[in-house]
Amino acid sequence: MAIFKIEGTPKSPTVILDFESGLLELKGRSIPEDSIDFYAPIIESVNKYVLAPQAKTTVNIQLEYFNTSSSKCILDLFKSLEAVAKANKEIIINWHYEEDDEDMQEVGKDYQSIIKIPFKMIQIEE
Repeated sequence: MAIFKIEGTPKSPTVILDFESGLLELKGRSIPEDSIDFYAPIIESVNKYVLAPQAKTTVNIQLEYFNTSSSKCILDLFKSLEAVAKANKEIIINWHYEEDDEDMQEVGKDYQSIIKIPFKMIQIEE
């Protein structure tokens, strides 16, 4: 499966889905006009990946800001990834947040309480 990549814009995150190496990344801002439309091909690709995941999957999330509709789509993405853990494969979500961004840290903790995937909270310097 080829690398799935979307270049980031001021309103949408950079997305890298490298399924051969088991790496998924979202980075930047996520406030697209239509979040469902933006995230649909990402979730569709992940749904194919979870049918035959790598032995280890690493998910790096480093978002500066995202809107409510993006939040729902990100939750849907995480729910799709739960299938990797259910398949007894190693998976971790690295949730990056800036040291003074308590809101983003709290959102990561909220996801962590909902999703049955290990989260690693990573504080980054601005």
